[in-house]
Amino acid sequence: MATVASLHSPATLPRRRVSPSNTSARGIHNVGNTASHRGGSSVAIRRREALFQVLLSGASFASLLLAKEASADTDVQGNFKPYEDETFRYRIMIPQDWSVGAGQSDGVRSIFAFYPEENSDSNVSVVITSISPDFTKLQSFGSVDDFAENLVNGLDRSWQRPPGLAAKLLDTKSTNGLYYLEYTLQNPGEKKRHIFSAVGLAKDVWYNRLYTVTGQFIEDESEKYRSQVEKAVSSFRLTTLT
Repeated sequence: MATVASLHSPATLPRRRVSPSNTSARGIHNVGNTASHRGGSSVAIRRREALFQVLLSGASFASLLLAKEASADTDVQGNFKPYEDETFRYRIMIPQDWSVGAGQSDGVRSIFAFYPEENSDSNVSVVITSISPDFTKLQSFGSVDDFAENLVNGLDRSWQRPPGLAAKLLDTKSTNGLYYLEYTLQNPGEKKRHIFSAVGLAKDVWYNRLYTVTGQFIEDESEKYRSQVEKAVSSFRLTTLT
């Protein structure tokens, strides 16, 4: 069984060649930010736009599963077990029979995925992006409601002709120093994907880290995976949140 440390070593994981700079994932193609900004200086607007571009890029990995690797043995709590990453300083509860995968880092973004062994589109991913130390709080995105609306509007392409990806916001909340949102995504002719997401910022010595946690399941699999995905995303914590 792999240790947590081994999941960070490029030599220990057979991986698909996936570049974190490629933001296409299962029909979500190079989404841009179409959100409008209410007031503020041009500098503040550019900073906020840059943050949303990073976040939209992370959201585009919602259904991108990476190389498989067995997860480390840990204490089991019910049907879940804790996974803690000492390098990136976060922890999350995952179903005890799910596996862990990691993608190649480009030095700016690192990706981890948690998923069932059986063939399924349900999974939870954690995308960690290095950003400027100037960005120290989630309020740089605005309130959780403004943030969620801007994110989902940036993903939505249902207004195009012919219509593209449809995104619909369902719920938001701010707690535990994180923003949480729930929304759906549906490409034309495909089944609807239900998304739970958590977003947080943590300070580091030379830069800050933006954490985008995305859990998804196909609505046809709601009865089987909804509670697992929702609990995993809700359990996410930054271990050095300041």
